[in-house]
Amino acid sequence: QVQLVESGGGLVQAGGSLRLSCAAAGRTFNYYNMAWFRQAPGKEREFVAALLRNYGSTNYADSVKGRFTISGDNAKNMVWLQMNSLKPEDTAVYYCAARGGIFSRSSFDYDYWGQGTQVIVSS
Repeated sequence: QVQLVESGGGLVQAGGSLRLSCAAAGRTFNYYNMAWFRQAPGKEREFVAALLRNYGSTNYADSVKGRFTISGDNAKNMVWLQMNSLKPEDTAVYYCAARGGIFSRSSFDYDYWGQGTQVIVSS
């Protein structure tokens, strides 16, 4: 079992930055692939970025590549999402998720979820 708690969301102007945090409790998260998803009103939950358990490699959605950076600290059981050059279309609830199996971009494949943190980007 893993419990995930996100923080760091808020309101920011377009072009600004935010850093989201995900604190994991329970089994050490280096056992899992860790990912960030987001869901905007009326839209499906979509993959944003992942930190893979093997070799710590990363994977990003094309829409955020070059602007967002995912990172983690095994000792602290923390994962972060640094978001730069934010755009209004980045507005969504952002979720931290953990998956024990192979890497996947599908939200249906993730076993554990946080409660989400709201990000609003004004134009």
